[in-house]
Amino acid sequence: MKNKKPTILFTTALLIFTVYVSLDTFVISSAYQTGTTANTAMFDDVQAKENTKDSDSDETTETEDETTDSSESGHHHSHDGSFSKKGKGGRGGNNASGSSKSASVNTTELEVSDEVTDIGEYSDENVTIEVKEYTVNETKVYVADVAADSTEYIKTAFAEDTYGKNVTDTTSNIAKDNDAVLAINGDYYGARESGYVIRNGVVYRDEAGDEDVLCIYADGSMKVVDPSTVSADELVESGVWQAFSFGPGLIEDGEISVTEDQEVGKAMASNPRTAMGVTEDGHYLFVVADGRTEESEGLSLYELADFMKSLGATCAYNLDGGGSSTMYFNGEVINTPTSTGNSSKERSVSDIVYIS
Repeated sequence: MKNKKPTILFTTALLIFTVYVSLDTFVISSAYQTGTTANTAMFDDVQAKENTKDSDSDETTETEDETTDSSESGHHHSHDGSFSKKGKGGRGGNNASGSSKSASVNTTELEVSDEVTDIGEYSDENVTIEVKEYTVNETKVYVADVAADSTEYIKTAFAEDTYGKNVTDTTSNIAKDNDAVLAINGDYYGARESGYVIRNGVVYRDEAGDEDVLCIYADGSMKVVDPSTVSADELVESGVWQAFSFGPGLIEDGEISVTEDQEVGKAMASNPRTAMGVTEDGHYLFVVADGRTEESEGLSLYELADFMKSLGATCAYNLDGGGSSTMYFNGEVINTPTSTGNSSKERSVSDIVYIS
């Protein structure tokens, strides 16, 4: 009998551990593959509204032209007798001084080096990407400026194409699996059991958390939302294409929305960071700051917000940082991720934001 007691205890402990692991793995709706699920119908509504707006604009222009021809045509000639015509500005074109302005920005809170390194560019018929490396407060910061014809090209993906807890992979592997040109880590939804998860227009988790929610709408706008005021389904009905629950919001309505001493949980004041934002001219900003290395100290939330404001961001949001912070571009990781023990390697995460 004495010999059997340890065996019984071991068997019981093993059974408890097995049940725990099983439950822990499938806490989030029993992990399931997502395939190519995407709610792209919302873009039809956006296109219909744009067509209506264009039609109304054309009618207004015709009326104005008739008035001009009959009464004021002479006032619209240039000195050489030809008609002067303003070209229609393209979506997301920076103002003429955009690059030099970003390179020379210095605020009272930040030390931004004048030396800005061009990492690379990418463009196709739908998307243009410019990636630069800045040095901010002795920290390497990588900024991808993305101009897209439609928000539909701002995509997200889960590790192993599967939604569920404890389903993880590195940002670069998830990016390669989805033929991404550019990718950053997302909000690591799998580390929490609450907080809205809306990806590619589909609700995966509708339980609100305490965190601000970043909403990227099908019409190209971006907004930080209090989840206690609206449900996940209502967000999708209003045109939300992507929603992330990590936070906090960094910039709202063009103003910094974090304090100088604000932090995420028990995180250190200077950390590797990942953030997304949008500028008033329609560019999306993907930003990753290094940290915890000899070359890069890291940034506080306020420093990150201040830097993104200097880039022209009117809305910006903090995603999962620390060892998760990774930027992948043109087939390689371009920053220096730091996992446990400050070792230079990627941490496995639940999800990414990417352009393919």
